[in-house]
Amino acid sequence: MERIKDERLQLRNLKNIRIVYIIQTFGILAILAYDLVTKGMDGMTGNPLWAVFMISAVVNAYLMMNISVDHEKQKSPEKSLYISLAVVSILAILSGVLMTLIGTNGIGSGFLIGGIILVCSLVPVIYIYLLRKRKIEDEDEEELSS
Repeated sequence: MERIKDERLQLRNLKNIRIVYIIQTFGILAILAYDLVTKGMDGMTGNPLWAVFMISAVVNAYLMMNISVDHEKQKSPEKSLYISLAVVSILAILSGVLMTLIGTNGIGSGFLIGGIILVCSLVPVIYIYLLRKRKIEDEDEEELSS
């Protein structure tokens, strides 16, 4: 198969891939909805398509972060990092405290839920910080080379 060099054909090919991805995602969601109705929540999450759907959603979100960082106006990555860390920490602490007060398992479940929320939120925050920092470094190199 020959590699496509025409930009119009490349763009059309990417649009076709996007349409196929959308149709595939709707198909997976339809199968998962059928499992939810017939087998309940445990049956749906036990289906291997659930793992495929979740992995593809996470990968899509990280790829979209890369595009959104390239599109946004220039900001201070350190300032955004500190604000994000403060918000994530407050949310993790509040959810841990609420889980301790509302839950029946005591303080251990509060620490567990708060810690999970903290770790899962830190990964995208640090990833966006690194993307912003790399973008600023690339722009500085372009200015120096000009």
